[in-house]
Parts: sequence; structure tokens; C-alpha cells
Amino acid sequence: MIESRRQREKKEMKELILQAASDIIGTEGIEQLSIRKIARKIEYSPSIIYHYFKDKEEILNYVMQRGYKKIVTAVSSIDTEGLSPEKVLSKMTKNYIEAALAMPDEFMAAQLSDSIEALNHTSSLFKGASKKKPALSALFNCLKDIYKNEEIDENTIELTSQMITVSTLGLIVKLIVEKNIGDEQRHNLINFFSNEIVLRIANNKIK
Repeated sequence: MIESRRQREKKEMKELILQAASDIIGTEGIEQLSIRKIARKIEYSPSIIYHYFKDKEEILNYVMQRGYKKIVTAVSSIDTEGLSPEKVLSKMTKNYIEAALAMPDEFMAAQLSDSIEALNHTSSLFKGASKKKPALSALFNCLKDIYKNEEIDENTIELTSQMITVSTLGLIVKLIVEKNIGDEQRHNLINFFSNEIVLRIANNKIK
């Protein structure tokens, strides 16, 4: 009973630290994250934080993993039964956009950071990324289904996946920055991009 309570308290403290770190990243950027700032935000001494995490990098890694997991879940949890690969691609894109927009500050801070810690999670343009990045891998496999009756090499499919990813990120960034366009226009842009533009990119693949 006592052990269970201690475990619960430890879990709650770790969550408090991670939420504080996430808030700092969202408002000030990854580069501004520090143990001292986290301690100040949760009103504990910095030494307390080291009882739960080895260093700032471990905290950052946890925060980035949680954010990335939300994205991966959004694109890989689609019920594909009865759907064409093209429809799956559209739904995958829309889910990705909506997951990112649900955490705008954290998403922007991560995607616009060139720190090594951030790039370990966000980089997607290197050769072979579709084998190592779960979200990109899901997109790559969806495109393979679309091209299954054509002779398209895997390098071209990966490049197409990366171009779709870059285009999607561009829309997300603009939707986050341009906050006052209204819900209807935001909805129209997301639907048009997911249902039309992404499929045009996929269907105009390089031969």
C-alpha cells in the first residue's frame, strides 16, 4: 500500500516536471529549456528534479517522444477496412494535421529547432528515413499500396513520402501562424489539401 502510494507520487511528480518542460518549450523554444527554469515553474529546487531525471536531455527526450507518439498514433490508427489506398492517404494526412494543431506551440518549437535533441525526433529528409521514422513509414507503405500495379522504385516512393511530409508541415505552420482565418476556412484548407493536393502529389510521381 505504501509502495503503491510512493509509486503514484513519483509518477505524479514526473508528470509535473514533463508538463512544465513542455510548457517552457512551447512558449520559449527548446533551446531555452533548463533544469532551473523547470524547477522555478513547479516551485521546487533543481536538485529535486535530478531525483526523477538524469539531466535536461532526458527530460527533453521524454517530451519529444510523447509528442511524436501522438503523431504516429494519429496516422497509424486508421481503420483501413474497405478503404482504397488513396482514401487512407487522405485520412492519414488529415489526422496528422489535426494532431499537430492540437499541440501548436509544442509542435512549432520542435519542428523549427535545429538542436540535435529535436532533430533526433523530427528529421525526416535523410535517405532511408522511411525505414526509421514510424510516421513516414506509414506514409511510405500507403504509397506502395497506391503504386502496387506500377514499377516504381522504393527511392522514388520515399522521395514522394518526404515531399508530402514537407508540404503538410508547410500547411500546418501557416495554420498555426494565421490564427484568425476562421474555422470554416481552416476546415476547407485541411480538407482540400488532404483530399486533393496530397493525391495530386502522389499521382504525379517522378517516373
